[in-house]
Amino acid sequence: MLDMAVEKTATVEAPDGGRTLQARGPFSRPAVGLWLVITGLVGAVASFLLLYERIQLWQDAEHSTACDINPWVSCGEVMNSWQAATFGFPNIFIGVVGFPVVIAIGITLWAGLRPPHWYWSGLQAGVLFAFGFCVWLWSQAVYAIGALCPYCMIVWAAVIPLTVAVTARNILAGVIPASEALRRLTADWWWVVMVLLYLLVAVSIVLELPQALSL
Repeated sequence: MLDMAVEKTATVEAPDGGRTLQARGPFSRPAVGLWLVITGLVGAVASFLLLYERIQLWQDAEHSTACDINPWVSCGEVMNSWQAATFGFPNIFIGVVGFPVVIAIGITLWAGLRPPHWYWSGLQAGVLFAFGFCVWLWSQAVYAIGALCPYCMIVWAAVIPLTVAVTARNILAGVIPASEALRRLTADWWWVVMVLLYLLVAVSIVLELPQALSL
């Protein structure tokens, strides 16, 4: 009877009427809520630190930010680039608004909220936008600006697990249509994707900006 109960909770109905792996363990609803709270807090702290430094630069163009370490590791250098205001206003505001929303969503999931399918789809769209934007900002910092913003990198570091966790959960729960093979691959190897993304960022910095490591 216990085995049957475990098997029953290990599956959920997929949107197409089939059976799919249950989003459990690290991707159960409360666990995903915890992912969101932790990554949201990290991203929010970095965003508000960036906002503080941005305000200081507005008040004094000669201000040296707390993360101006050398010519290749400089928040000020990155903030003064056009990429820092991609949509016509400082990118910082996206994080200042977005990460508290992520925290709020995480708390509700952690507390037991059972959101509908469209809610998860909207969350997926949001994290994919954040991830895509961070990928673009990473490419601009490393290959165009030639300088790194440590606080920005903390945001990248938060968005990676945020995106992996939400995407993996949605694949396992059937929000994102996927084959059974892909679902099992996601359940077993999600952490590899996260590690590879971190390695990609690290290797790109070592190869393109070795000077940044000369602190």
